Parts: sequence; C-alpha cells; structure tokens
Amino acid sequence: MAKLLIRLAAARVGLACTALLVGYVGGALAFGFDDVAEKARQLAAKPYAAARVDLPAELKNLGYDRYREIRFDPQKAQWRGQALPFELTFFHLGDLHTQPVSINEVVEQNVRRIAFDRRDFDYGKNRFAPERWAGLGFAGFRVHYALNSPDYKDELVAFLDASYFRALGQGQRYGLSARALAIDTVGGQREEFPRFVEFWVERPAPAATQLVIWALLDSPRSTGAYRFTLQPGEDTVADVQARLYLRAGVATLGLAPLTSKFLHGENQPRPGDFRPEVHDSDGLMIATGDGAGGGEWLWRPLINPSRPLVSSFAAHELKGFGLMQRDRSFASYQDTEARYDRRPSAWITPQGSWGPGRVELLQLPTSVETNDNVVAYWVPERAPAPGEPFDFAYRMRWQIELAFKRLKSLLHLDRLPTRTEAGSRSWLYAHLIMLLLTQDICQDFLESSP
Repeated sequence: MAKLLIRLAAARVGLACTALLVGYVGGALAFGFDDVAEKARQLAAKPYAAARVDLPAELKNLGYDRYREIRFDPQKAQWRGQALPFELTFFHLGDLHTQPVSINEVVEQNVRRIAFDRRDFDYGKNRFAPERWAGLGFAGFRVHYALNSPDYKDELVAFLDASYFRALGQGQRYGLSARALAIDTVGGQREEFPRFVEFWVERPAPAATQLVIWALLDSPRSTGAYRFTLQPGEDTVADVQARLYLRAGVATLGLAPLTSKFLHGENQPRPGDFRPEVHDSDGLMIATGDGAGGGEWLWRPLINPSRPLVSSFAAHELKGFGLMQRDRSFASYQDTEARYDRRPSAWITPQGSWGPGRVELLQLPTSVETNDNVVAYWVPERAPAPGEPFDFAYRMRWQIELAFKRLKSLLHLDRLPTRTEAGSRSWLYAHLIMLLLTQDICQDFLESSP
C-alpha cells in the first residue's frame, strides 16, 4: 500500500512538472513587452555606449538626391510571398541616415533577425560595390497595408532616425511626426534625442487587422521599452505602451512628443508666397479634466515666431492633446504637390491617469518650409528617479477633422462678423442651431419614401 501511494504521488509530481513545462513553452517563452522591458532595465544599469558607426565612405557622402536613388524592391517586401495583410520594406543606410537599427521578426515563440541583403535594393544611377557591405543593417523600415484600395498596399507608418515615426489614415499625406520621448527640449543645457536601437515585428495572421511592433530605446540618460499596436483605417490608431528607465536626472521629460511645421497661415500671412498657408499643423489643442464644469478645451493657434517661443499649459488631469491641421480646404493652401489640406492631425489620449503636469509647446523661427519648427509634449509633474521604472500608455490617432471642415465651409466660422465675445457667442450659437436643424431635415428627407 505504501509503495502504491509513493507511485501515485510521483505520478502527480510528474504530471505537475509536465503541465508547468507545457505552460512554460507555450506561454512564458512567447516574446512580449516584458522581454523588451527587461532589456531596457539591464541596459539602464550599464553606462551608455554609443553605437559604433562604420559606414562605407560612398554611403557617408551620398547627398540627398543620390540617396533617393536607392529604393527597396517592393517585390522583396517582408511577407509578400505569404500574401499577408501587412508588409515591411526597409530604409537603406546613407547620407544623413547613419545609425543602424536591428529589426527582428517574431513568429510565435521564435525571434529571427531580418538580415540586410543588397539584392533587395535598386541603387539607381549610383555606382557602388555593395557586395562588400556584408552585415550593413538598416536605417529603419516602413509598414504597408491596403489602406485606400484592396489592390495596392500603401505606406501606413514609417520608423526612421532617432525615435521618429509617422503614420497615415485613408486619403492622407505625410505631415507631422511623432517621437517616443523628448529630453530637455526646453530647460536643459542641450536637447537629447533618444533613439530606437532594435525592433521586433510580429508576423500578422492572414486575416489580421492590426500589427504589433516592439521597440528598445536608448540614449545617454534613458532607456525604454515600447509596444505599438497599429490599427489602420480612416483614422489610423496606434496604442502605445511604454516603460522608461533613466540613467540620470533630466530637466524636462517630454512624453508623447509631436513635431510639426508652421511657416505661415491665415493668422500670419507671408507676402510674396502665392500660397495663402504653408503648414503641417495650425494649432495646439488640449483637453483637460480641470475647470468648474468638469472639463476644459484649449486652443492655441501656431505661429512662426521671430525668436524661440515656449508656452506652458498646466493641468491636474489631462484628457488629451494634439497638433491639429483643421483647415481642410485646398483653396487655403493652393499647393498641388504638397497637399497640405490632406496632412493629418495627431491626437494623444492618455490611457489611465497621467497625474498632474503640463503640456509644453516650443515654436522656433524658420524661413524655409522643409524645417520642422513646432514641438509639443506632456511633462509629468514628477519625473522618475534614476533606475525607477516609469510606466505610461496612450492612444495616438492620425486623423482628418472632417467635422471642423464642414463647420468652416458651411458656416464660415473663420469669418466672425463681430469682435465682441457676446456677439460672437450669439452668432455661433445661431449658426450651430441652424446646422442641427438642417441636418435633421435632410435626414428625414433621406429616410422618407419616394
């Protein structure tokens, strides 16, 4: 009897160990956010080591036009052969893009490095000997998706240089950019640009409608783990999960930074330019939980200042902020190539409470439209201590504000007939009531029988 009990106990232990082993292989080994966060934690415990850059001389001295001759062959796109809904193409190193990043594919429990292959690129008119560039790496990558037509995979998002990325919704053109983190943009001795050093991209399922990307961030005073869940559509949405570690203290820790451009607009005309407006964004919008009514909306028009201009907007509870492109009429820009009327707004919505802090807006003077001169980000009231994990999450929406376009075009909201507050309120309320009544009448007409 004693021997039987011992055998039964041993069998139970064996089954338990087998279950634990199966669970470990099936679950705990699967790659995820915690794996990247652990890499960030270990990296933060070590002194910063700048990446060694040893580019071939012909790539260092390319220049803009020759770099543009280098194009990735779309037939070699990642997952093209599997006919999956998303595809990846890659940016070549060269010219200003000198920092290589590692890019990996995640398939269930397996992580595979995506290797550079010169045969995947068309070098155009350039005369190189790329067979000597073994192990060169990539500068960044693009994600493609059938955004506007089922017959063609458009660019959806691009990650290139430092921690910059930008995305598109349906019918949009690239405009403003986002970053993972801003350090000492204002208030410190010198701005620091953390950069993504490694990416992991999950291979999508055949019917997937979203794509998951993990990224490892590094800089002299920070490391971080990021998870992006991209959901393409009329408005493309990116859900971002992040965990930061600081190696040392910072003066200004900027979360969810947005970078844009404002050269001139209806509030600041520029004589001599046939285009009435040239900008990727025309204002900063902020929503808070502050105020007597339980919430407050703020709008700050952008300008091209004569000297650097910093504005700060304190809030106990942030509901959202964004750099917005609200004027959607082509006539406002009259640029058939740049199509500023199709450039998206970007709106940040915190997931969970971010606590008290401030939205900071930096505007820089510029005389050329190729320069980004606007930055906005959230600064928490308390930055984490060095080595302390700092978690936050947010939703980023790349959008076109069609509702505002309708209001401006139908009600001429950009032309108030009076400058007094009482007169403007009365005029605005009357036009909004007229719009609502008109919509109800039109809807009744459409739903009625012929």
